[in-house]
This record gives sequence, C-alpha cells and structure tokens, in this order.
Amino acid sequence: MAKKLKKVDVVVVGSGWAGGVVSAELAKAGYQVVTLERGKKQDRRDYIGVKDELRYTNRYEMMQNLSPETITSRVNIEDTALPVRTRAEMMAGTDLGGGSVHWAGATYRWRPIDFELRSKTIERYGKEKIPEGMTIQDWGITYDEMEPYYDKWEKTAGTSGEPDPLGDKRSNDYPNPPMLASPAVKLFKETTKRMGYHPYQVASGNLSQAYTNPDGEKLNACMFCSYCTMYGCDFTAKSDPLATVIPTARKTGNCEIRTNSLVRRVLHKDGKATGVLFTDTRTGIEYEQPADVVVLGAFSFTNNRLLMLSEIGTQYDPTTRKGTIGRNFNGQFNITFLGARGYFEKKKFNLYMGAGALGGAMSDFAGDNFDHSNLDFINGGGIEMRQYGDGAISTNHVPRGTPKWGPEFKKNSIHYANRSLVVWYTPAVMSWWHNYVDLDPTYKDEYGDPLLRITNRYTDQDRNIAKFGIEKCSEIMKEMGADIIDEDEVPEEFDHIYSGGHYAGGIIMGADPETSAVNNYLQMWEMDNLFVVGGSAFPQFGGHHPTSTIGALAYRAAEGVEKYLKEGGPLVEAKQATLNA
Repeated sequence: MAKKLKKVDVVVVGSGWAGGVVSAELAKAGYQVVTLERGKKQDRRDYIGVKDELRYTNRYEMMQNLSPETITSRVNIEDTALPVRTRAEMMAGTDLGGGSVHWAGATYRWRPIDFELRSKTIERYGKEKIPEGMTIQDWGITYDEMEPYYDKWEKTAGTSGEPDPLGDKRSNDYPNPPMLASPAVKLFKETTKRMGYHPYQVASGNLSQAYTNPDGEKLNACMFCSYCTMYGCDFTAKSDPLATVIPTARKTGNCEIRTNSLVRRVLHKDGKATGVLFTDTRTGIEYEQPADVVVLGAFSFTNNRLLMLSEIGTQYDPTTRKGTIGRNFNGQFNITFLGARGYFEKKKFNLYMGAGALGGAMSDFAGDNFDHSNLDFINGGGIEMRQYGDGAISTNHVPRGTPKWGPEFKKNSIHYANRSLVVWYTPAVMSWWHNYVDLDPTYKDEYGDPLLRITNRYTDQDRNIAKFGIEKCSEIMKEMGADIIDEDEVPEEFDHIYSGGHYAGGIIMGADPETSAVNNYLQMWEMDNLFVVGGSAFPQFGGHHPTSTIGALAYRAAEGVEKYLKEGGPLVEAKQATLNA
C-alpha cells in the first residue's frame, strides 16, 4: 500500500530544462510544487576537478543505467524487438538536472516553417510533395507566437551568440556576445563566406562572459577546458538547470525537489489526474503524491512510457493509423550527424582546447532557405563545424584505409592528431506512420512493468537528405584546403544505435485531437489538468539542435499551467478537419 503524502498544487516529473523551467516558474508564482527526479542528487561541487575522460566519455557515467530499465528496438512492425543494453547504443541523461547537465550547449531557434511544415510545404510545392505515409503536421503554434518564449529562455540560459544572417525576426539580441572563434572555426567561417554562404558563430550555452540572469543566478565565463559534452561543468560556465532554474525554484521556498524518486504511474479518476505514484529507489517504499496539476517534464521516452503504463490517452495503432499516444516517433540520431572529415598536411590546429558549442554554422541549407522543387526530400538542416576539444583516449582520427594497428597506424595517429576537422549536416527528421513507440509485450523492467518499444525504419527521405548534406559538407571541406577528405557513408537501414540523445515525438502537439495528444500549451486534450512537456511534443524534428525549443515550450507550458490553476478547463479550442487530416 503506497504511503499518501500531503497534496500540493503541482507535481512535476523530471528536473531537466522542461521540468526545471516549469518548477521554477510556478514556484515563483507562489504555487506549492513538488519536483520528482529519478536520479541522485547532484550539485556543482560533484563536478569540481572531475576531468575524467575514461569515466564520462568512454563509460558514460552521467547516462542512465540500462540494466534495470532500457528500451527495446526493431526496424519493422513484424520484427521482434530486442533490448538495447549498452550506453554506447542509447544515451539518456539522469540525476538532478537530467540530460540538460551534460549537453554540449549548441543553441538554435527552429525556423517558422518548422512549426507550420505541412501547410507551408503544400502552399509552396503542392500536396504531392509530401510522400505517402509521411505524417508531418503543423504544431498548432507559429514561430511568431513562440518567439517571446525563445527570448525568455535565452535570457535565463545566458545564451552567447550572434544572430543567424538568414534567421527570422527576434525581439532582442542574445544576452551575451558570441564566443571567441578559434583558428579552425575562423577557417570554416571565412571559407563558407567566400563560397557565398552566410556563416555565423554557433549560439552557445557555454558563456562568453560572466552573466547574471533575470532570476539573479550568476554564471561564469567559459574556460575552454573541453569537458562539456557528457560532463557537468565545474565552473558554472555552462547554462544548465543546476546553474539556473533549480536554484531559482529552491530559493522561493515553494518547491521541494526529491531525488531518487522513480515515478511509475500517473494516477487519475473520472478524467482528471489526481497525482503520481513513485518509488524511492533507495528504500523501495512507494508513495502517492496528490496534486491539482500533474506535469510530465521528463525525457521523451519516459513521458511516453508513463502515459502508456497509466492507460491515459489512445495508443497509436499503425494498422489503422488511429490513436495519438506513441505516434510520430522522430529525432536526431545516427544517420543525422553525417558529413565529411578533412585531413590537412600544412595546417595544424590546437584541437585539445575547446567547448561544447565552440563552432561555426550556416543555415543556407536549412528549412526552406533553398528551392526544393527538384529535390527528392523536404526541409533541410544546418551545417556546422565544432571544436569540442579532442580527448586523448576517445579521439584518434586517421584517414580511411589506415590499418587498425601497427607502424602505419601509429605514424598516422601522431601526424594527424591536430590536423583533422569535421563538417557535418544536422538534417530535419520527418515523421512516418511506421515510426512509433508502444509498450513491449515481452520485456519488463525490474518492477515488472513493460519496457518502451521503439519501431523505427529509414526512408528515402532520410537517406536522400543525408546524402545531400554530406555532399555539401565535402564541398566545404575541399574549399577549406583539406588534402584528404573522408565522406561519411549513409546506412541503408537503422542499426539500433540511438546516438546523440535527441529523441522526440509520441505525445505530439497540434490543433486537432484526432492527430495530436496535447494542445499548444502542452495540455492534454483528454485530461486538462495533465501537461506533458519536452521533446515528446515535437510532431517532427527541425534541422537544428532541440534544446532551446524545449526550453521555450517549457515557458509556454508553465504559463498554461498557471492559467489553468486560475481559470480551469481546456486552454485552447480544438480545431477539426485541418490540413493535417
């Protein structure tokens, strides 16, 4: 029998950017909030001096342990899905602050077309441009409506950047100037500008200078120590929830954050959420946390699985193509980070210094910035070159064809240690009727609950847009002066490697309850006191990294929760028979 706790106004599941923003905003507004995090307690002191490449880069210290719970994966609907067992194959953040603590820091706004992709594609190219089986749809919100929330998140995060020359209107500049460009980044920017493109410095969550955000949280300037991606920042120089929204929430006195708290069900009665059931992973004791509003602000996989285990909403059925929960699985992983690596004989760079978002980018081939009339794909992606800071253990790039061991391998390893750069393409990912998530009928977690099953298959759209991006990256690398260029190869089929961590969809936004699970406040159509926040809301994936869009949506959702607490009821009127039908 679960122990019943005192009721609060809002219970939030997850403490990353999604859950953290909602927790802070509602606590600031005076509501009593409980935030539940499955992982352990962490703070800045836990990362001081921990520059351990083997522990974090190679052994994935900050990623979820997949032994007690993982996902299962398959390519085709008729296949039997098998568990993904190693953290090299699937990376999901855990502990206080979630995956937002180990993010690299690359910060992009998505483009207006990303929010109205279906209608804008039809408007310009005709309905026949969208292939049979592609289930893209409009979000039920426009870029202009999203812009104030982007602006608010960037100010909280202290984003350091310069506007994209091909970007869309902004109400304000970034709160901090861009990071200094290294010689390698300058080479990329000078080359692409000479080619007629429009390069800019990657907007960064690694701060270019000391900064105090609107909530009074202080962040420091990045030291270019190279330990960003897959690490927590010990300088408080990376904008993450531990440096921003979590301390803000705590300072109000209205938010209690409980770690080691694994939420296993959303409790509900008569069409309303009544709270959540969670287990203390240290003791095994179960608790019921009642609340007027429940917010799922966890990782996409967790948000989906919780709704399914709680039997909330209608599960998507690929046979009938009806139902909304689990529909439109999408994201950037594996095939979406391909490009060209160049090796230089006469140029040498200091590649052991860097930062997660130190880089140059261009958006000339993103969104609909280029004509797709004669192309065999829709949407586009960003081209970027980053200088993360090469690790001595994990980084050992040599030209293709070099033996894996022996004198030639050693010679090339030493010679090219600071002589190789990579330019890659981050294409948008479209949704399809056959890519979805549901509960696995065979495999269970340590509590006996079914695992989440991913069904994901590549299409010609995926392969064609990847080949296009690789070709453009190779052209740029050639102009940069590389003597040897190795182009990435496009896999024919998905190989069950969920690298990159950008998984989305399943509880998607929209204006029509027939094709979406939540409205544009992330409020569930079928349960108006339940909000589901995070990448799980993306109907399809934009052509840049997702973090700022998740942050912006979290501010939008927080506004919606407060509006609901004051007024009650659905916050958006449903629209039927839209272009998505």
